Amino acid sequence: MSVDTRPHPVGSFGRARRSFREWRWQRPFWGGLWTLLSGIPIMYVPYQTMTLGDLHIRMATTAGAGSLIIGVLLVVLGLTLWFQQQSRIFAGVAAILLALVSLVVSNFGAFLIGFLLALVGGALGVSWAPGRPAAAAAEPPAAISLSKERDGGHGAE
Repeated sequence: MSVDTRPHPVGSFGRARRSFREWRWQRPFWGGLWTLLSGIPIMYVPYQTMTLGDLHIRMATTAGAGSLIIGVLLVVLGLTLWFQQQSRIFAGVAAILLALVSLVVSNFGAFLIGFLLALVGGALGVSWAPGRPAAAAAEPPAAISLSKERDGGHGAE
């Protein structure tokens, strides 16, 4: 059974799924998702209070504001990767740099979870490149002729 002969979903769920798939293919979706998710632990961990029996451990430090800023910026960069594909290289490099800064500022990058997510998301954002449409991908690139015989005597001079 080839791709062209399989039945297409007719319902609204099938149309929504197909349109989401087309939207996802036109941008660095996974890079944006990992970058967006990396901001959550970096924002959350410095303000959390852990309880071990009767012992309350507060993780709040003087760098809590820095952690909040880094987390918000990573969420914004993840959304930028989704909705502004033209700035994907800037957003990816900025996410990688913020991940490195989060190691020092926010409890080892929120215990390495946010750090690793931001590194992977930034790398995916930098490495993503838009594809060519199917019709343009099937055609070979046009050759440039430099000979005078084929150009009717008007070669590139």
